[in-house]
Amino acid sequence: MKIKNLALAALVALACLPNAQAQKGKTSKALKAQATPSPTDIDQKVEELLAKMTLEEKVGQMAQITLDVVGKGENRYSSIEPLQLDEAELKKALVDYKIGSVLNTANNRALTPEKWYSVISQIQEVATKDTRLGIPVIYGVDEIHGATYTAGATMFPQQIGQAASRNRELVRRGAEITAYETRASSIPWNFSPVLDLGADPRFSRQFESFGEDPYLAAELGVQMIDGYEGVRNNIGHPEHVASCMKHFLGYQVPTSGKDRTPTTISETELREYHLPSFKAAIDAGAHTIMINSGIINGVPVHSNHDILTKLLKEELGFKGLVVTDWGDIEYLHTRDRVASTHKEAIMMAVNAGVDMSMIPYQYEPFCNGLVELVKEGKVKEERINDAVRRILRVKYALNLFERPTTNPKDYPLFGSKAFEQAAYQMAAESITLLKNEKNVLPLAKSAKVLVTGPNANSMRTLNGAWTYSWQGEKVEEFTGKYNTILEALQQELGKKNVTYVPGVSYKADGKYYEEVAENIDQAVAAAKGVDAIILCLGENTSTETPGNLSDLYLSDLQTELAQKLAATGKPVILVLNEGRPRVISRIEPEVQAVVQAYQPGNFGGDALADVLSGDVNPSGKLPYNYPRYPNALVPYIHKPAAEQGKVAGVYNYEADYSPQYEFGHGLSYTTFTYSNLELSKPQLLANEQLTVSVTVKNTGSREGKETVQLFTSDLYASGITPDVRRLRRFEKIALKPGESKTLTFTLTPDDLAYIDRNGKKTIEAGEFEVRIGDQAQKFTLVGHTF
Repeated sequence: MKIKNLALAALVALACLPNAQAQKGKTSKALKAQATPSPTDIDQKVEELLAKMTLEEKVGQMAQITLDVVGKGENRYSSIEPLQLDEAELKKALVDYKIGSVLNTANNRALTPEKWYSVISQIQEVATKDTRLGIPVIYGVDEIHGATYTAGATMFPQQIGQAASRNRELVRRGAEITAYETRASSIPWNFSPVLDLGADPRFSRQFESFGEDPYLAAELGVQMIDGYEGVRNNIGHPEHVASCMKHFLGYQVPTSGKDRTPTTISETELREYHLPSFKAAIDAGAHTIMINSGIINGVPVHSNHDILTKLLKEELGFKGLVVTDWGDIEYLHTRDRVASTHKEAIMMAVNAGVDMSMIPYQYEPFCNGLVELVKEGKVKEERINDAVRRILRVKYALNLFERPTTNPKDYPLFGSKAFEQAAYQMAAESITLLKNEKNVLPLAKSAKVLVTGPNANSMRTLNGAWTYSWQGEKVEEFTGKYNTILEALQQELGKKNVTYVPGVSYKADGKYYEEVAENIDQAVAAAKGVDAIILCLGENTSTETPGNLSDLYLSDLQTELAQKLAATGKPVILVLNEGRPRVISRIEPEVQAVVQAYQPGNFGGDALADVLSGDVNPSGKLPYNYPRYPNALVPYIHKPAAEQGKVAGVYNYEADYSPQYEFGHGLSYTTFTYSNLELSKPQLLANEQLTVSVTVKNTGSREGKETVQLFTSDLYASGITPDVRRLRRFEKIALKPGESKTLTFTLTPDDLAYIDRNGKKTIEAGEFEVRIGDQAQKFTLVGHTF
């Protein structure tokens, strides 16, 4: 499964991409016939259909149920195996209650493309043939790093790893492949990308984000949407899907660090840090959006009219479909207690701006309750009409009325070598070298190594959650042909040179995961006969509430294993395979190299082995601050006062701003030098652009890739303390030994704006600094504040 020639892999994968085919005019006649109708045609069809609909039919369109509800089984929460649809339950939901959407897989298990096609065809047959108006169902699934609920699909690194790659082209390519393979599963709607600001390392879903920088998230989010929907958002094309931005807004920064718990976010912070990625995605044409399950400033977002209607629909002009997260309308009553009854919760959410309710099991109370609310005058029918318009527009744009299903036989590239090569390349470029004392890496091909740790021989931990199942616990059932880290190293270095002792293993315990010691002393003994120790640590897979934790330190058993191995005196190469940065400060000084692999997918083992052996020169950059201590979780975007060591009279340097590794950090096996940072002018007027150029040279002995990152600092601002620095531009380049390249970036005054205390964007005259690498230059923005 290994791929040695990345350049060839890139060319092959690009040539085989579905979007590349379409753009070159090579699309088949059958696919050409599926062009997206024009917006005018769609609007006309929507209004004609809406005029024919009863109130009950409209409300049904606003309801979304999970697949198990219509599967044969003892109840609505699970289905028999193999999955079979219950015709009576299906007709009750779709015919009697007019349900307009289905989501998820059944029994928390991936299905083959053929099974998906069979199941969804049955659903669409009932929806289009047995109902009065024949409105097709829109089917949605979380395909967040590949077609994650489809057996045999191509799995990419989780979003956090994709952010580390800093490679826009690879992110778009992965989304194109995911869209292709999702449509091969007859699914047209993907609940992705995650555009939340992943600024809290305690949070159980940080790995699903692009990290803690708004600009990085916006740039890569747009690439992912372009990949899913096509650059023209022609989602009716049978190789594209409707994307779903999530989770609007401010989801990943709860005060407790735990999923779906309350937070306090000022208007300034909400707009300055959390809004930009969503605004960019809306401007890019994303068709749907999912809402934050949490509570901001005491108000559940699902009942927040200011956020869902005034901000999202009116100010940002979002014309698409707004869907809840899992069961969140009911939670307004049962959990958040802002509604005294479930019916009142429905009223609050729909009036706030929700268009579709992800119910997911008990749909009758929603449908019956919303009909009653309209008849009672508590929800206006025009609000219902607005919601249904948005839903029908997406269904027409997807061409579901013309082609409600897509057949896997029409997708010959599904799971192809070209797609696998693209996944490998993304994994290879995501891996981030954080430490490399005395150039202990790369390893010699003849090196004898001990491979140990709970993540060394696990496909599950390489992939993470949302892989073949919700928590990723079923990964091993589907991944027999891929290589774990151990297996990849055995191929790379030879089995005779690789000794394996687990040392520590994960033990499943219901929803939660425990660790057990497994021959730690044997691992220590085995270290005596090797040249280096490859210690694979991190965490088991989890997401959402099951992934909540109370201690960000690496576990006690893993720490013990690391300390005992370090005491042998053999070089220790710490490989981190984790969904969030578990604190390693108790062991980091004792290891010679640290490699962050994140959750790199099915080809992560191969990519990591190639990095460790030197076949691949690492080029990843951290998408977050890696914290040194659990009580020092300061993100890279912070105020000067967070750097206490620089404040006069403060001498507690232990408590200073000092992450283990900072945002943007990432080493290479070569060296790069920066020089000749130049600005086009020393002063910038309000209507002018600033051109910034810098020269980067590869001063080492091997070819490498470098991400050139441009930061700005507002040296003084009035009213709001400026951030120490902000990422404004980045570009990834490849340089041969001795080669140099001059890059040019363009900044505008808008790039220097900030959100003031009134929630308004402000561009303020004053002095600024541009920094790229170790180069810095100052300039002045002149004129008035505006």
